[in-house]
Amino acid sequence: MMRKFKRNLKRSWKKNKVQATSCLLLVLINGSAYAQDGVAGINEANQKVRSYFDAGTELMYAVGAILGLIGAVKVYQKWNAGDPDTGKVAAAWFGSCVFLVVVATVIKSFFGV
Repeated sequence: MMRKFKRNLKRSWKKNKVQATSCLLLVLINGSAYAQDGVAGINEANQKVRSYFDAGTELMYAVGAILGLIGAVKVYQKWNAGDPDTGKVAAAWFGSCVFLVVVATVIKSFFGV
């Protein structure tokens, strides 16, 4: 009885080993069939980011313009109220607007977009 069990165990082990090897081979072949070139994906991402950059730059200019208008109103209100720190507030608002415009321009020229 024990010999028969061992013989059946060996047969099933061989059969399972063949099945496992076949399954692994199919998975590897299937995986390599769906593999794509990584360079093509990187180039596509590069082109998409470059196409979005002009719109992002225009958005930064628009945000700078809106901040400039808000800053002008704030400075005008402080000036009419006679606050002594009007110059400091004006410099802060003007500096933030200039920073947005300069950053957009420098990034555009630095990366050659």
